[in-house]
Amino acid sequence: MAETGPRTGFYPGTFDPVTTGHLDIVERAARLVDRLIVGVAENSGKQPLMSLDERIICVTEETRPIAERTGSQISVIGFGNLLVEEARSRGASVIVRGLRVVTDFDYEVQMFGMNHHLAPDIETVFLMATERGQYISSRLVKEVARLGGDITSFVPPFTRQRIMARLGT
Repeated sequence: MAETGPRTGFYPGTFDPVTTGHLDIVERAARLVDRLIVGVAENSGKQPLMSLDERIICVTEETRPIAERTGSQISVIGFGNLLVEEARSRGASVIVRGLRVVTDFDYEVQMFGMNHHLAPDIETVFLMATERGQYISSRLVKEVARLGGDITSFVPPFTRQRIMARLGT
C-alpha cells in the first residue's frame, strides 16, 4: 500500500482546563503521527469555565514547548461540529483518545462504536494515562480551584494563571 502523505492525528477534548494529563497524551500522541491537531470542542453543554478562545490560547501556549522539544508538528483548532467530520476535514486518519479509569473506557467504547460507524476510514487509538495522570480530571481541577485549593501540580503555570484570573482569586 502506497503512503498518501503525512499521517495526521486528531486529539479532541473540551480542555477546560488543559491539564498535565492532557499534555502527557499530546506528547505521546505526537510521537505516533506526523502531524497532531488538538481540537478544542465548544461543548457548551458542559458549561465551561473558560471561553472557547481562552481554552484555545491555553492549549496553544501549553503545547508549544512539546512541539519544540519533540520537533512535532502540533496545531490547535476550535470546533463545534461532529468529531469525525472535523477530523476528516482536517485530513486526520486517526482519532486519539486518552483513558484514565474504567469509567472512561465504558464511555469511550460507545464513542468509538459511533465514530467507527460514521467514519470507518478513521481509526481510533487509545492511550492510557500514566500513573501520575490517572486521577486528574478537568472537572476536579475546577472544583479544587473554586474551593481555594492548590492546582499547581495539575495544570501548567500559564493555564493556572488564567483559571485563577477567571475565578477572581
